[in-house]
Amino acid sequence: MAADVNAALTPRSSMATPQPARTEAARRTAAQAAVDGPLLKVEALNQYYGGSHILRNVALEAVAGEVTVVLGRNGVGKTTLLKSLMGVVPVRAGRVSFAGADITDDTPYQRARRGIGYVPQGREIFSRLTVQENLQMGLAYKRGGTALPQELFELFPVLKQMLNRRGGDLSGGQQQQLAIARALAAGPSLLVLDEPTEGIQPSIIKDIGRVIRMLADTGLPTSGPPQRMAIVLVEQYYDFAAELADRYLVMERGEVVQRGRGADMEREGVRARMSI
Repeated sequence: MAADVNAALTPRSSMATPQPARTEAARRTAAQAAVDGPLLKVEALNQYYGGSHILRNVALEAVAGEVTVVLGRNGVGKTTLLKSLMGVVPVRAGRVSFAGADITDDTPYQRARRGIGYVPQGREIFSRLTVQENLQMGLAYKRGGTALPQELFELFPVLKQMLNRRGGDLSGGQQQQLAIARALAAGPSLLVLDEPTEGIQPSIIKDIGRVIRMLADTGLPTSGPPQRMAIVLVEQYYDFAAELADRYLVMERGEVVQRGRGADMEREGVRARMSI
């Protein structure tokens, strides 16, 4: 599974790299979309596995500077939604737009080039590669020799200490930090995370929450002007989600059954819905 998803996000040839001007143009487009409206827009998304209707007319928006949380119990279609956003599974019906462009039929690699970073459920790092090699996979579509952003090690200092250690030798929490850093290596404008707290010790959950909030508020800690990210976070851990959410959606049986502002989650009974 790890190899399949990561292979989908990796170009077939390391020589197939975009020109810097094109990458910069994509960033300007994303920045303009953040001013004009949602960076990500999902409309009437429907998905099927065999004869089973998994996603039913799902609509979702993500705005730069905000964390959009998707909540729901196991089996309601949250991971399928993210895989559809990333092109890991083809969309059967509906439309996915990013920075004003229709990306419904784009491959995962094309979406990554546009500026979408993805942290899949279960982390899916390359266990036999070193930490540094895992991080460099996040630069797969960049020009050869592109250096890793040192800001990654400001976010997750433990990774700098373990650059030569194999990914499979890290703890679960360290692997999750590695997976997030890998997704950030290319400087995406949208970060999509699938249950980053799953199986993680509380101290690292707190660190991950701090990083997610900072990425939405100010972007990576660079010396340049702030480049706030749009964040889509799928989560089952209510307290973690409620602390971060600017907007929320609750899914049941493949449908969005409730949505609103993060500040209103408790008043609107989201906790009770998650425990039913």
